[in-house]
Amino acid sequence: MNIVFTGFMGTGKTTVGRIVAEKLGRMFFDTDSMIEDSTGQSISEIFQNCGEAAFRKLESETIALVAGMDNIVISCGGGSVINSKNMDILRKNGIIINLFASPEHLLERVSLNDNRPLIVRALNPLGEIKKLLEQRKEAYKNCDFAFNTEGLSPEQCAQEILENKELQKAMQGCRDAEMQSNGK
Repeated sequence: MNIVFTGFMGTGKTTVGRIVAEKLGRMFFDTDSMIEDSTGQSISEIFQNCGEAAFRKLESETIALVAGMDNIVISCGGGSVINSKNMDILRKNGIIINLFASPEHLLERVSLNDNRPLIVRALNPLGEIKKLLEQRKEAYKNCDFAFNTEGLSPEQCAQEILENKELQKAMQGCRDAEMQSNGK
């Protein structure tokens, strides 16, 4: 069973995901990084040169690839949730964890990175974040667990996730079901 991180850009999916993977002894995959590696372009360059639709197609292909693996930790791009097929594929073999924070906190985090094409080009970045959060609100709710990362270091957030009793039960239930289906 995979652990899948979703959430808006700047919520800490990649950083927290890496820590969780390390603590669980699992491999970590960041779909945005995989796309950049396979295309030789940054996400911003893909948006600029090919458009958002082309990027979303690459994103869906990448998600399908990693969702077919097992016992890994996956960090998905912030907009990946808008395609319900992505979420269906991830959910087949994954526990979905949504990370979130306030729009103001997200702006503070993403303003440090110019590789955020939907925000960097906006005349009103905070307004754009609020608009995108509103558009994606229902899609972000399509998760098994949600954690607020605001005011927590990545290590603290990872620890909170790993110590969550309900998540531990869900992971154990998945392990038990897997063992039964394998006849053990």
